[in-house]
Amino acid sequence: MPSRQLLIEQIPHLRRYARVLLGHGRLEEADDLVQDTLERACAKWHLWQSHRRLRPWLFSIMHNLSADQRAATAAMPEQPLEDVPEPQVAADQETRIEALSLIRLVEDLPLPLREVLLLVCVEGLSYREVAQALDIPAGTVMSRLSRARAHLQQWTEKGMAGARPPFQVITGNGP
Repeated sequence: MPSRQLLIEQIPHLRRYARVLLGHGRLEEADDLVQDTLERACAKWHLWQSHRRLRPWLFSIMHNLSADQRAATAAMPEQPLEDVPEPQVAADQETRIEALSLIRLVEDLPLPLREVLLLVCVEGLSYREVAQALDIPAGTVMSRLSRARAHLQQWTEKGMAGARPPFQVITGNGP
């Protein structure tokens, strides 16, 4: 039987990943996906290899459940991220605008790129762990991460996200 504490520690990471997979506008469905993942992990606990990290194994379960659900619902359209949690430290207005702009840029990435970006850059998984979790080659992980970073860099250098106008910071200095 799984260690309850081991699973509890992973819930915030699972919730974040579920929101990336489903979009922030589908919070209840994301929580359901977390619950389904934990139930499947408990049922398949004997398959987890204790010498490996638990989080990539749970992400793999969640990724597969999500793919199964998408296939079953005939690829419903993705919804944009919403209800972005407030930062832990109060940000000044310029920093907040930049953060919201970056979130919009990330949300415009295709799902496969967003997944890899989150798992490597936010969750801190190795390329090999991401490859195992998503059941793709490590080279594909590196390629997707490279493309995601290139898109973000290109958009930020141009000051735009697709057709969106860039945010303009207006200082208080008059003419």
